Amino acid sequence: MNRSVVKRIVIGKPLKTRELGDQKINKLKALAILSSDALSSVAYGTEQILIVLAGIGFLAYWYSIPIAVGILVLLTALILSYRQIIYAYPKGGGAYIVSKKNIGENAGLIAGGSLLVDYILTVAVSISAGTDAITSAFPNLHGYNVPIACLLVLFITILNLRGVTESASILAYPVYLFVLALIILLGKGLLDVLNGHVPQSLHTPIGTAVPGISLFLLLKAFSSGCSALTGVEAISNAVPSFKEPSAKNAVRTLTMMGIILAVLFSGITFLAFWYGISPKAEETVVSQIASAIFGRNLFYYFIQVTTALILVLAANTGFAAFPLLAVNLAADKYMPRIFTIRGDRLGYSNGIVTLGAASILLIIIFGGHTEMLIPLYAVGVFIPFTLSQSGMIRKWAKEKPPGWQLKLSINLIGALITFTVLIILFTTKFLQVWPVFIFLPIIVFVFHKINSHYKDVANQLRIEGAYCREKMKGNIVILPVAGITKVVENSLAYAETVGDTVIAVYVAFDRESEKKMEEKWNVYRPDIRLVTLHSQYRSLIRPLRRFIDVIEEKGEEHQNSVTVIVPQFITKKSWHNILHNQSSLLLKAHLLYRRNVIVTTVPYHLKK
Repeated sequence: MNRSVVKRIVIGKPLKTRELGDQKINKLKALAILSSDALSSVAYGTEQILIVLAGIGFLAYWYSIPIAVGILVLLTALILSYRQIIYAYPKGGGAYIVSKKNIGENAGLIAGGSLLVDYILTVAVSISAGTDAITSAFPNLHGYNVPIACLLVLFITILNLRGVTESASILAYPVYLFVLALIILLGKGLLDVLNGHVPQSLHTPIGTAVPGISLFLLLKAFSSGCSALTGVEAISNAVPSFKEPSAKNAVRTLTMMGIILAVLFSGITFLAFWYGISPKAEETVVSQIASAIFGRNLFYYFIQVTTALILVLAANTGFAAFPLLAVNLAADKYMPRIFTIRGDRLGYSNGIVTLGAASILLIIIFGGHTEMLIPLYAVGVFIPFTLSQSGMIRKWAKEKPPGWQLKLSINLIGALITFTVLIILFTTKFLQVWPVFIFLPIIVFVFHKINSHYKDVANQLRIEGAYCREKMKGNIVILPVAGITKVVENSLAYAETVGDTVIAVYVAFDRESEKKMEEKWNVYRPDIRLVTLHSQYRSLIRPLRRFIDVIEEKGEEHQNSVTVIVPQFITKKSWHNILHNQSSLLLKAHLLYRRNVIVTTVPYHLKK
């Protein structure tokens, strides 16, 4: 099957540029693709708190309630702060733009680099957690976590390559089914609690003294639970994806997400405490709660399936935000320009493919173990959280718009809380998050090197004044030949039309073939000079390069330009290429970096 036909089936037919407006999304679809990461984190946020508390013992589980309250306070501060960021920077970019414009270049690059890594981790964590939910319901699949996770990433990647509106339409149903399933779960669980159907002996009363508890462990549990807040910033990065008025729609979506997240997270945490749920390696906390409330019936599997779906599809938040952030960085010349190019379906395909490949690599390296990725995931979020809040503080203090005192106060509270959480994360989970101190400086260094390259190129290509280079007097054409064939004849005909002097060059590996070639050439084209080069080490490129060096030096002396024509026959079927040596490609690869040599390819198309 033709490659273009396969692409059309998998990706869909290309869209016209004027259809870009149709790719904008409304609030309900945006909630599905941009909030799925934050909403899905309720499936593992409570579990991360309990895993830390389990190290102390069952008596310590009641601390999950005040810890959850603290996380809700932080969530409120973040929602209020990002509302202000969206209105202040409606073109998107989030923490990267805010930090760069108000703090400085390096602060922006740190925020941008952190978010890029975080979106890769978003995909890896979400897919890994979704795979865990699947294998919790079907234990026989435990040994296939990594292959299942990789296939799911591939599926989400293809879905996003098909376009924003199409992926949003598909993803909206699982997200809202998940919200519905958890609301029913919480409603039934709370009803059972109020009716006294759940014995209080399952949990320890709030306020129970716990031997061995320490502030360090509580802070560690709090920082682990903060993983429930990942994804909150995604909407601020993707404001341009919303239908007009984009900023207003983005703020409303952010508010809806915050309310739903607060209800689901607090409800799951309360039920886990009341039912005395302990974290298990082979079964998630949500699975245990659903099993305790409904048993292993049809509704239990409905909850597990929708949980698995949203955990998998939460990866779409990364796919929605990563390409847009990469566009902002590439527009400022900190990332390759290929990230600014829209694909056939008007999405930023290069960003989507890069994210998918990096996520699969990460899943393979970590073996699909979610708990190993979450600490890095949380740090990657709270660094830009803190920088963006700090940037907004400087903006309000400098510009002093109407009501700036209240706006500054909101961002100040947000900055203090997020910075505190960041310090807690580094203090309590240093052994898990230390790679940040290595890869983040490397990323920023790479950003600067890319930017420096683009600046150098711009300086060298800039035309100043009426400068005009002195014209060359003639053109010396060098034509490497491997024999006397139609390919050579075709190339020679072209060489004579563009060159004042044409020199055919033949590289011989032995004296006998050198002599035969000279004899044949004298009969074939005695009017064209043939130079034979003997290569005793059977190298084709090296003697050609030396000869071109000599001609180039002589050409400069007489103000002649030098053109190397590379003959190349094109096979009818692509797989035929492996049956032929690629000497023409090797020659071009070596010559393209020569400063004063023009390289031209003359193709000869085979008929079968």
